[in-house]
Amino acid sequence: MKSVLIVEDKDSLAKMLLETMRSEGLEAEWIASGAEAIRRIRKGARYAAIVTDLRLPGASGTEVLREAKESDPDCPVIVMTGFGTIEDAVEAMKLGASDFIQKPVDIDYLILLIRRGIERRALVRQNMLLQEELSSRPRFPAIVGDSEIMLDVSKQVRRVAETDATVLLQGETGTGKELFARAIHELSARRDGPFVAINCAAIPDTLIENELFGHERGSFTGASGRQLGRFELADGGTVFLDEIGELGQPVQSKVLRVLQDHTFDRIGGGTPVEVDTRIICATNRDLAKLVGEGTFRDDLYYRISAFPIVVPPLRARRGDIDALARFFLEKCSKELGRRGISLSDEARAQLRDYDWPGNVRELENCIERALILADGDVIGPGDLRLGARGALPEELLRQAFDLSGTLDEAVSRVTTAVEEIRVREALARSGTRAQAAESLGISMRVLAAKMKELGIETN
Repeated sequence: MKSVLIVEDKDSLAKMLLETMRSEGLEAEWIASGAEAIRRIRKGARYAAIVTDLRLPGASGTEVLREAKESDPDCPVIVMTGFGTIEDAVEAMKLGASDFIQKPVDIDYLILLIRRGIERRALVRQNMLLQEELSSRPRFPAIVGDSEIMLDVSKQVRRVAETDATVLLQGETGTGKELFARAIHELSARRDGPFVAINCAAIPDTLIENELFGHERGSFTGASGRQLGRFELADGGTVFLDEIGELGQPVQSKVLRVLQDHTFDRIGGGTPVEVDTRIICATNRDLAKLVGEGTFRDDLYYRISAFPIVVPPLRARRGDIDALARFFLEKCSKELGRRGISLSDEARAQLRDYDWPGNVRELENCIERALILADGDVIGPGDLRLGARGALPEELLRQAFDLSGTLDEAVSRVTTAVEEIRVREALARSGTRAQAAESLGISMRVLAAKMKELGIETN
């Protein structure tokens, strides 16, 4: 957290406050002019709290208070004066002062007010983040697996966690990239700070900038007050940008600025906001290919790929399937109230033999479904409902699809049929288009285009 700002024109009082705060473990700095305090605030300086005299050269404490609350509404501002009236106190509180105290100052009481204000500010932000956390709990609460490839990934995670390097997690949908991002955060020096995750593919282009960077009051219709974005909420912690390849280029530019300068502008704001956040990104797309196509900035790509980690698909770590199945069986058994259920040898063999296109997420869903379907205490192959593996017999393929014409024509007809089946299925099973897109491993933009192309409409 930034230091406490003291705005006081009397040297003796200011020095006493400065020394006392520092002796109490509070970082503090002193400015003797109200005009200078306002100048610094307008330039983007941020403080843990502000203690200001009411009567100051250059600008009054009331003006300092007004500017401070306009720049950072959550910043606690304590106004002190030797000539205060009830009217002064009422005006200060209306402008957002957290406290109004008379001189001579009781320094112990002032320290108490400062700590209380800082704690209140932290609680406000923690509550905002808690609401986010409760609405989207991580699907995989533990990293399970001791295959060689997973041990290598874990080793990379531990090493990069000790640094502040930007990390790019690459891998297919469902491999658990967010889990590894959380592991990096928890193993880092930022573990006591917030971890703020955002799925860039699940938020429309028109809203993503506001989600990431926030807005100022009056910046657009309906903006009745200032809103903090995810980067600001993650100050001192980690921002996880899942599916960063779905960001449009205007937002890519702002993310690049955060990486380079640790600053950004809220929508409608002219004063840069400084943040101290680590950025971890993830994607299931080939970003180098997107750079070549001109849809992803090359300078941003080079910055976020400073330390790439490839999260392997489940089919590449089959030795972990048994352990993962046991883990999900225990987890889902508790959630569903079905204790004492086990997997038969045949069921375990089928799990190991399946290719898992949906990766770890599909395995968890499979175990949960099997627990619901199983009649007895043992889950058999039929309860898994994985279906037949391998290619369809040629006669069934010919019955199902028109394979006439050129190879490209036949493939196009088959692809279109499969896309329509999968898209309709995903929309029917999911509560929202965002969930459907996630289950298909595509962005909402691609899903919308597919629906239009296939003539699929939803209410």
